[in-house]
Amino acid sequence: MANISLAERDLKHIWHPCSQMKDYEELPPIVVDRAKGVYLYDTDGKRYIDVVSSWWCNLLGHCNDRINAAVKSQIDRLEHVIFANFSHEPAITLCEKLSALTPVALNKFFFTDNGSSAIEAAMKMSFQYHIQSSIPGHSRKRRFMALSDAYHGETLGALSVGGVDLYSELYRPLLIDVVRIEAPDCYRCKYGASRETCSAECFASAEETFDRFGDETCALLVEPLLQCAAGMRIYPSLYLEKLKKICVAYGVHLIADEIATGYGRTGKMFACGHADVTPDIMCLSKGLTGGYMPMALAVTTDEIYDAFYADYSENRAFMHSHTYCGNPLACSAAVEVLNIMSDEDIIGGVAIKAPIFTAMAQSEMSGIKWVGEIRHIGLINAIELVEDSATKKPFDPKRRCGYQIYRRALSKGVLLRPLGDVMYFNPPLVMEEKDMRHALRVCAECIREVLME
Repeated sequence: MANISLAERDLKHIWHPCSQMKDYEELPPIVVDRAKGVYLYDTDGKRYIDVVSSWWCNLLGHCNDRINAAVKSQIDRLEHVIFANFSHEPAITLCEKLSALTPVALNKFFFTDNGSSAIEAAMKMSFQYHIQSSIPGHSRKRRFMALSDAYHGETLGALSVGGVDLYSELYRPLLIDVVRIEAPDCYRCKYGASRETCSAECFASAEETFDRFGDETCALLVEPLLQCAAGMRIYPSLYLEKLKKICVAYGVHLIADEIATGYGRTGKMFACGHADVTPDIMCLSKGLTGGYMPMALAVTTDEIYDAFYADYSENRAFMHSHTYCGNPLACSAAVEVLNIMSDEDIIGGVAIKAPIFTAMAQSEMSGIKWVGEIRHIGLINAIELVEDSATKKPFDPKRRCGYQIYRRALSKGVLLRPLGDVMYFNPPLVMEEKDMRHALRVCAECIREVLME
């Protein structure tokens, strides 16, 4: 065993997520030994800048001293307890702090243990709410709507409302039949408009869909302003405002999937804040614990909560649970994340750094003919690479241009994990300017080197 590398030991047993394992023959797993701030260090001591926040969850840097201390303190008091009929101070404190930050109407918190589970809980809440509703006609609301190219997770319910074929098409026979709205694609806008100045003409698709299916729909799920897995597609806040209005008109719940967009990623605590929209249910995870531990929340209103509140004999309770929901260690990490964000004005810092980062991106990518669009919101910057920028013609997917750039960047100490041919930066919110510039320069170098070959 001593003569076998850790990477070899890994490949003897581990099936890695979202991977074609045959690729690992040429690019074995990088075994990380330690991390600090925006840096990962492998077992050979090589350093990598983690500009994708380890799948968008690392919010305040790896091994943050304050979060470390909070978890260490909690582990000596209580590691876990059943959350049915029991509670603990970290969970109570977390919900009190979050209720001061979420839209006013959202003040009931249901714990789950990952983002997909929060989506599933939200869907079941909405479905059961309408079944139990006394409002005429609402008991027939049993379908869900979602945008095309959406991503809401990998469990079957969450996968059903997702619209990225790469993840869901194979499993179509297993999935719920979902009503699909054509999502905005501002880079390739069929109306020839600009996301900065448009009137959300593309909302016509939503209007037509609601006209046909609104009366039988219980909830619409949406990633507010930013469809992440679709290639970091950004759409205007006006579109989200219109979605909220039409949901209200048809008695449809708006479920905001803030799992990837929440906690300052878009420059506001929650992306819904850009449109001053209050969803009926908001799902949170990823940044919730700063990337320390799995935990998620479905946050909802008194109106929805009250529809489940009755004598036991009425059989109206929400019979949904996860063993690790409300885990005290995760709650302690989450409480400290909020303390740090307040004490250090993290979102204020994002407001300062975001335009600097975008200006750097535009400068570094200047003159690269394959850059079709650089889009940005908060510290997120996405660079869509195309074969022809004039026609916006994409590269042949078989070339795997993004993957080849990713591999080249790893050799230079930068972790870019592209979405197809969209290279993106979704870094910890504490990333400093020197690291921004270095990562962008490496990315630009790798784009030129790979696409000129």
